[in-house]
Amino acid sequence: MKLLMMAACAGLTLNTAAAQEMSYGHAEYLNSCAVCHGVDGTGDGPLRDLLIRRPADLTQLSERNGGTFPYSRVFATIDGRYAVPSHGNREMPVWGRLFLEDDAKNYGPSGGEVVTTERIHNLAGYIETLQH
Repeated sequence: MKLLMMAACAGLTLNTAAAQEMSYGHAEYLNSCAVCHGVDGTGDGPLRDLLIRRPADLTQLSERNGGTFPYSRVFATIDGRYAVPSHGNREMPVWGRLFLEDDAKNYGPSGGEVVTTERIHNLAGYIETLQH
């Protein structure tokens, strides 16, 4: 029994250590994006078949942009609050609005905007690490 408890604690330590090494952007991605874009960002999340358009393969953004990661465009796409209506509807949630609802409750309107912006920066930075 003591050996079993030690093994369980060792596993917990490993999981805790792995969680501590995960960036905020990675955690936010897994929480908010992976269900559609997949854990590895290739667009194969479990909800992909329920969507009208297949989610983007986020690992190819730099390649499709001449070898440069389109950070500002990725940030704006995630945020979504400043979309141009004439560009059509989007299936992707407007994360800027959704994040701000909770962040403003926790940090007030101004603080909420700062936290929301940082969350989106963390996501865009993490997506940049997914590039092939």
